[in-house]
Amino acid sequence: MSHADFALDPRLAADSCPVVRLPLCDVRLMNEVRYPWLILVPCRVGLVEIADLPAMEQATLWQEVNRVGAALQATVPCDKLNVGALGNIVRQLHVHVVARRQGDTAWPGPVWGHSPAQPYSAPDLAARCRALAAALNPNAA
Repeated sequence: MSHADFALDPRLAADSCPVVRLPLCDVRLMNEVRYPWLILVPCRVGLVEIADLPAMEQATLWQEVNRVGAALQATVPCDKLNVGALGNIVRQLHVHVVARRQGDTAWPGPVWGHSPAQPYSAPDLAARCRALAAALNPNAA
């Protein structure tokens, strides 16, 4: 199957906003105002586990995770980055990178399943996506 056959899982699409396309992954912002939270989705068909990627693309994935983490740290205050690839609800391979603050509403536990999401306002969602896209593509016009 070709890259053109790739389709984003509908739940990921509904719960997040596109930020930028990196060489391997689409980067999306979760619509959850309490936790700055990016998701990287490798644009490959049929992936469930990181091990499903060829070794070179596994390396690219981790480089992109590091790049996204640095962009989060540059744009939002945080004490810790949480990185995870759960896939228990959405099986399509995706990696979460969550900026955490000591004392946030889920601290010190995980954000997944903590409580119902609190979405951004439309202007704040657009502004956060723009800021993250600029941090991930500093040379973009």
